[in-house]
Amino acid sequence: MPATSVLVLVGSLRGGSTNRQLAETAVELAPADVTLSIYPALADLPFYDEDIDLEGSAPESADRFRAAVAAADAVLVVTPEHNGTIPAVLKNAIDWASRPYGVAPLTQKPVAVIGSAFGQYGGVWAHDEARKALGIAGARVLDDVTMSVPGSLVRFAETHPRDDAEVVEQLRAVVDGVVSRAAAPAA
Repeated sequence: MPATSVLVLVGSLRGGSTNRQLAETAVELAPADVTLSIYPALADLPFYDEDIDLEGSAPESADRFRAAVAAADAVLVVTPEHNGTIPAVLKNAIDWASRPYGVAPLTQKPVAVIGSAFGQYGGVWAHDEARKALGIAGARVLDDVTMSVPGSLVRFAETHPRDDAEVVEQLRAVVDGVVSRAAAPAA
């Protein structure tokens, strides 16, 4: 049986971000028959512009990103909250993955959104906004596969997410939920 492939998009560019740590922990927790891989180059995508998104001459970074999304069985988005919404780098990635209209790599792709933020709600506004944008972009949003970790700066000040039993349990459930939905046909 071929492995299930899940592409992980991290909405924070900061190397030591708690959301990157959550993503890395999810990768570590993947079952043997599942491959989770963090996309390493969201920052390389130019701002989406239809004038440069031309068939046969789109930016190479956009072609690589679209190919990675297309090759994955599912996508896991791990994002913080920036000023009450999603980071620009994540919105830009969604825009690139939503084109070309009708045959975009996000079309009917199962996608879950999770993350952590400093505030008391753990970034739920950003997570809701990401789900909204992904749904409009054509993804099959997994509204029931969620995880929002509040108080990230305090909670993870001296503890890595992989060492937090509650977080590990929640991440396992997220990975299991994404994998099970990746194998299920769209309803």
